[in-house]
Amino acid sequence: MHLLIIATVCTMLSLTACAQPITEPVVSSQRMAVQQQPAAPSFGALHASNPQSDANVADIASSPVVANAVAAAAGPRVTGGPGQVRRIPDPPFASTEVARFDEPWAMTFLPDGRLLVTEKKGKLKLLDVATGQMGDVTGVPTVAYGGQGGFGDVVLHPQFASNRWVYLSYAESGANNTRGAVVVRAQLALTPGANTGSLSNPQTVWQQAPKVTGEGHYGHRIAFDRNGKLWISSGDRQKFTPAQDMQSNLGKILRLNDDGSIPADNPFVNQGGVAAQVWSLGQRNPLGIAFDAQGQLWEHEMGPSGGDELNLIERGSNYGWPVVSNGDNYDGSNIPDHDTRPEFNAPEASWTPVIAPAGFIIYSGNMFPYFHSNGFIGGLASQALIRVELTGVQGREVARYSFGGRIREVEQGPDGAIWILRDGTNAPLLKLTPNMN
Repeated sequence: MHLLIIATVCTMLSLTACAQPITEPVVSSQRMAVQQQPAAPSFGALHASNPQSDANVADIASSPVVANAVAAAAGPRVTGGPGQVRRIPDPPFASTEVARFDEPWAMTFLPDGRLLVTEKKGKLKLLDVATGQMGDVTGVPTVAYGGQGGFGDVVLHPQFASNRWVYLSYAESGANNTRGAVVVRAQLALTPGANTGSLSNPQTVWQQAPKVTGEGHYGHRIAFDRNGKLWISSGDRQKFTPAQDMQSNLGKILRLNDDGSIPADNPFVNQGGVAAQVWSLGQRNPLGIAFDAQGQLWEHEMGPSGGDELNLIERGSNYGWPVVSNGDNYDGSNIPDHDTRPEFNAPEASWTPVIAPAGFIIYSGNMFPYFHSNGFIGGLASQALIRVELTGVQGREVARYSFGGRIREVEQGPDGAIWILRDGTNAPLLKLTPNMN
């Protein structure tokens, strides 16, 4: 009998040790097309069931050891020390408006805590988030504004503190009414005692080739990996077939050295030309790239009518556009799904109806410990911040949070706060901190 009771207690303690922290249930009625979203697990109290009336059994079952085991199994734990139980607040965010911008597109924090923000028409703003004071950075390039084109991304070099390099993407005009994305770098000088600055020594790092007509699908998101390599997303420019053409760098993910030169270990380097820049192909309109803690690159892109995608980007892989898609053409004609062509890399998650994904971060801060390693995607058509759970090589949507409009950009602040930029004119910049209610 005592051995049976001890085994029961040990089983309960083992269950307690295996309990996982609770996560939020899916809050949207819309589910992803590829993966249905189950509600997140909820762990209730474990109840010992023993028909024996033995007094020793009753004594042990009510002992502090068993009571603690049952109590521990009853609720989720988040790191923070023994006995500290924390649940994800519902809703999880308190939102504070900090400033407003005219068609903002991207943002990045400087080491001193101030914020650089690009506006599509061609301005680079410098904001002191503590005081709300804002000014302009001069020396920015001339952009081809119109449609989806204009000023794009802004990212600091990993050694910005010593070299002052800022990387910018934008749409530029070419001959015969053509346009293309370009990435330049320039050195930033800040004006002492003022929220202004200037760019100097501009250098072209990369250009879309060829330039084509139209004003859509530039992509031109920028990221650096842990080894200092420069990654750029290049959209298909609404021309479809260049995404499969290795004589073009449209519809691709590119990997370069920080000065724009070609790394010797790129997968297609032996082909020369723009093919040497390519890391992956078959992308449509990639508007978010981010590295996780393991150094893996995740990307999201807009699908056609349905079929927005979240992809884990793998060396030399072909993601299938426009041969396959989990969406269809806007005229209603069918595009074969990914599962019909297994030679193409299928998305880790896809959305129909679309979310129209924009900015992207993979959270690594301490302000929201329960969101560590989760991805946050700005949603334009969905008008929501989309939270995705990334587990190894798997990804799925787990929650949506509405902030009253289209979300263009997402960024993690130095203190671990999450910052979002709404889209359009007079667009608010919102700081998200934990909801303490």
